[in-house]
Amino acid sequence: MSQAHLFSPLRLRGLTLRNRIAVSPMCQYSSQESLATDWHLVHLGAMARGGAGLVLTEATAVSPEGRISPHDLGLWSEAHAEALGRINRFVHDQGAAVGVQLAHAGRKASTFSPWAGAHGAVPEEEGGWRPVGPGEESFASNYARPVALDEEGLRKVVSDFRQSAKWALSAAFDIVEIHAAHGYLLHEFLSPLTNHRGDAFGGDFEGRTRLLREVVRGVREVWPEERPLFVRVSATDWTEGGWSLQDTVRLARQLATLGVDLIDCSSGGAIPGVQEPVGPGYQVPFAQALRGDGVASGAVGLITIPHR
Repeated sequence: MSQAHLFSPLRLRGLTLRNRIAVSPMCQYSSQESLATDWHLVHLGAMARGGAGLVLTEATAVSPEGRISPHDLGLWSEAHAEALGRINRFVHDQGAAVGVQLAHAGRKASTFSPWAGAHGAVPEEEGGWRPVGPGEESFASNYARPVALDEEGLRKVVSDFRQSAKWALSAAFDIVEIHAAHGYLLHEFLSPLTNHRGDAFGGDFEGRTRLLREVVRGVREVWPEERPLFVRVSATDWTEGGWSLQDTVRLARQLATLGVDLIDCSSGGAIPGVQEPVGPGYQVPFAQALRGDGVASGAVGLITIPHR
């Protein structure tokens, strides 16, 4: 991509971004009762004022149990929507579009904030909760053991994403991005490293991708036709036997038919201890591999120059 192309407008459905620079979601761990505060106003507002075409919220939980930590943003009530709507008005005044990354942390939920002085699971007596996941395997030894989602729990996950998208509309977000990366719930279902279920939501590729497809359908039903829908994925698990780039290409083709407009490519996070080949633009090739499949693509990770 040339510098001239980087600063050219990008049209997605009824939305035109002033350029192709998007500020990726960055967890702030600074919410009060999962509500956005002045901290978020300054954080997101400054990015919009700096000239980005799109700014995205941090991973914003669709339910209390979907938070990474007790200090994460949430979007499951009118109060959450109103707090975020105030920020969105400022972002729009700066000429930028704003998106919300809807997320569920799955088995990685109920953990301490990075600067809390403790690591791993937050005890219930300190405000923690029992996480959920595709099975009962913990992410690591200091993480809580999750409850395996049953049929009712799976229906609730889909409903929570759907309802959160409705709140996103009331808060005047331009874009919804579904978080299906970094070892959080939807990625946990995608990856054979973390999904060992024997029912219709596990097993082969079609089973492991089913929950994400149902979430996308549910969100697209309530998210207006003229507004774009993104999905963030871990394009590879960086380990043998895990989710692969070939899986991502196949998934992208399916998601395009369900109304997804852009695949946001990251990687890793399914299991601990994996060494990733981190370097400038190291995830850009994933986005390049998705071109031509009826869906736009983007990449994150040490992107500091416009040329590739």
